[in-house]
Amino acid sequence: MKKTRENGRTSWKGILWNIIIIYLSSLASLYHQSSMLTFEGQKLQGVHDICSKINQLPFDKCHHLISTIDAQPASLVGGIVVFVSGSLRLTCEEHPLRFSQMFHLIPTPQGSFYVQNDIFRLNYG
Repeated sequence: MKKTRENGRTSWKGILWNIIIIYLSSLASLYHQSSMLTFEGQKLQGVHDICSKINQLPFDKCHHLISTIDAQPASLVGGIVVFVSGSLRLTCEEHPLRFSQMFHLIPTPQGSFYVQNDIFRLNYG
């Protein structure tokens, strides 16, 4: 079972960041109506509101560098909590911005996962 979670952790790192950066039109498949996003203190719920917020962000002018990714089992039904830290480098900025992000992934009956909770913060100072 550990190997499955380990594989899930690795695949979610690639899936989440590649979809966000390259395939924003597919983003809705990662969230459900009950999903919640807190982005820099702004609380959003549901596919429409979350995707609207993410689509407003300048990912086309941003490069992500993942420093760490940690995952733990989150429930008896197979959920996973993922914590990511790294840097965002905007093309118009000299210095990268540090960030932290936490995802709570819930398994679907089809064998994939969706994001139930997503918390993103820039790390200043």
